[in-house]
Amino acid sequence: MKQHSYETQLRWSGSTGSGYRGYDRNHELVVAGTTLRASADPAFLGDPALPNPEQLLLAAASSCQMLSFLALAALAKVDVVGYADDARAVMPETGVLTQITEIELNVTVTVKNADEQEVLRLMEPAHEQCYIANTLKAAVTVRTTVTVIA
Repeated sequence: MKQHSYETQLRWSGSTGSGYRGYDRNHELVVAGTTLRASADPAFLGDPALPNPEQLLLAAASSCQMLSFLALAALAKVDVVGYADDARAVMPETGVLTQITEIELNVTVTVKNADEQEVLRLMEPAHEQCYIANTLKAAVTVRTTVTVIA
């Protein structure tokens, strides 16, 4: 069986000696040689100017859906010339178990000389083949708008 493996590095330094409110949430992630500064959600005392783990999870789901869709579209010889996603995640604070419960991908696909229904039909298997969506416990919904250009 073929297996894919992935690696990242995370680096943080500081002190938690001042208590929960006193330590810096900012840290660095290294992915494929690129350093990305990140923090916690501002609700958890993070820096609002930096991406947080919840946003990065949402971005991973969005990116994976797009890449799965583009692969299927290319195999079906559908000419996709644009793809945008205004993604959204919901994480209710229940007090017991806080988790992202819902991910909504609001996709707009622009295709050239293609059938809108075929594009919509490709989105479902793309979702089923999305590795990230298959890994998540949260429901992932994909809403698609198609624009056909000549």
